[in-house]
Amino acid sequence: MSTSNRRKFLTGAAALGATAALPTTAQAGECDMALPALEHKVFFWLKNPDSTEDRDTLIAGLKALEAIPSVKAIQIGVPASTEKRDVVDNSFQVSELMLFDNVEGQNAYQVHPLHKKFVDECSHLWERVVVFDSIAV
Repeated sequence: MSTSNRRKFLTGAAALGATAALPTTAQAGECDMALPALEHKVFFWLKNPDSTEDRDTLIAGLKALEAIPSVKAIQIGVPASTEKRDVVDNSFQVSELMLFDNVEGQNAYQVHPLHKKFVDECSHLWERVVVFDSIAV
């Protein structure tokens, strides 16, 4: 396969994969519903990184946040066993991706009693948290 064809194939495959990974918000044939505009990505490093119990407790706490009305979608993950490359950081133990319609929805999430309860009950588990918030363009 030539370099040009390989590049086109990889670009197309990546785009297809990214599209397939997006949450669906409409039934088949409906195209008028837009995806939420704000992504809230959080990465957690546990104080006890080898503790399955601590990891599972954090994951259970994160799953409870789905009940907050402004959270449109949530995905919780652990590091994938992907190729080791300089640009890949898989040193975290748990990640969370939340989608919100807008900044106001994310702001409402931050002060919601369930979020405050999560922080109160789970913050002792982590030593580091990094948050990346982005708006769709």
